[in-house]
Amino acid sequence: MQTIPLPGKDITMKSKLKNSPSWVFVLYVSLSAFVVYSCMYGFRKPFTAATFRGYHLFGISYKVVLVISQVFGYMLGKFYGIRFIASLQPAKRAVTIIKLIATAWVSLFLFAIVPAPYNFIFLFINGFPLAMVWGLVFGFLEGRKVTEIMGAVLATSFIFASGLAKTAGKWLMIDLKISEWWMPFAAGTLFIIPLLISTWLLNQTPPPTPEDVAARTIRKPMDKAERKVFISRFGVALIPVIIAYVMLTILRDFSEDFSNELWIETGYQNNAGIFAQTSTIISLIVLAAIGGFFLIKNNYRAFQLNNVIVIFGFLLAALSTTLFHLHLISPVIWIIMAASGLYLGYVPYNCFYFERMLAAYKVPGNVGFLIYIADAFGYLGTVTVLLVKEFISIKYSWVDFFTWMFYIAAALGIVLVLWGSALFAKIYKNNN
Repeated sequence: MQTIPLPGKDITMKSKLKNSPSWVFVLYVSLSAFVVYSCMYGFRKPFTAATFRGYHLFGISYKVVLVISQVFGYMLGKFYGIRFIASLQPAKRAVTIIKLIATAWVSLFLFAIVPAPYNFIFLFINGFPLAMVWGLVFGFLEGRKVTEIMGAVLATSFIFASGLAKTAGKWLMIDLKISEWWMPFAAGTLFIIPLLISTWLLNQTPPPTPEDVAARTIRKPMDKAERKVFISRFGVALIPVIIAYVMLTILRDFSEDFSNELWIETGYQNNAGIFAQTSTIISLIVLAAIGGFFLIKNNYRAFQLNNVIVIFGFLLAALSTTLFHLHLISPVIWIIMAASGLYLGYVPYNCFYFERMLAAYKVPGNVGFLIYIADAFGYLGTVTVLLVKEFISIKYSWVDFFTWMFYIAAALGIVLVLWGSALFAKIYKNNN
């Protein structure tokens, strides 16, 4: 049964936040959003800490079948979210978050009670609603003078929380002897209470102030006609950007879903804490690198600076991979450096790039619409590579697979980012 806060209390909380010092507002909203999205990962990623050895379906390892099933559901959720997130009224965000995650939790219960190999469908059901949580959470943050610092904190949640979720899953199996079938549901149970509390706290966030609107343009739902006009104006310039993001998404998903196999291959199979330890370090590196972005007042300059950060991320991933193969750094340092580079490319597209794009080009709308276009094609790329990897019989190790992925992504990604930057510069010049 849902508890609805009394109107008087709700107004008082929002009023206090609206009139509080800037650092209090940033801290409150950032941490609330961070916890909400971290809890979402507790319903999405713990199953990847299991191996599901001995099970196959359609001639494919059952672990891969489960990953494909969830990612396919997540991808369709992203395509659905293009319209859903763009048009949703702000007042409905919090209750929608709870409903979506509750649906995902029930699907994990059904995954546990239905025997394999017939339960893979429930991970598809699990992925679809969870795909829309990011857009709902980020909707509370966007369109403000301090969006970047809050977005940076929120973005580190999907670095930190991925490791935390897998550590929770591994702990439940190793220490509490919970089977790998029940583990995903049990892991979700650990996150229920913090999810409800943090969602209520996030829902007290007041809307952007007139000063925010003046600095970043008004943020509002976009109807079909507005979305069509936007695509006709920016569609060509978005093509190389989205292709670069597709590669980053593929790398990010593989590094999350198969990190257990990579750690096993590099000698860390019995270390349940390795996921949370490394992801915490990566989170801090990324937060330190991009946390001060909000200090840049010029929206167009900040928008183009995103491209520099993404290019640096590609270079860091490729360089660390080279150093590892030259035996100059350990597997742990390699994975930390390469993943940090990956997220330095991935995070801007989820927070800063489209936030500053709307502000620089003075477009009334919302970031969720753009993020979900990019995400939808990003996860389509992930599903495609997963299927190709399974049906093309090439012998390789996980180290080899990630090595070539980092090299190819860096080479193509840098070219695409520079191309997209030039196209957007041309549009900006024509507008002015």
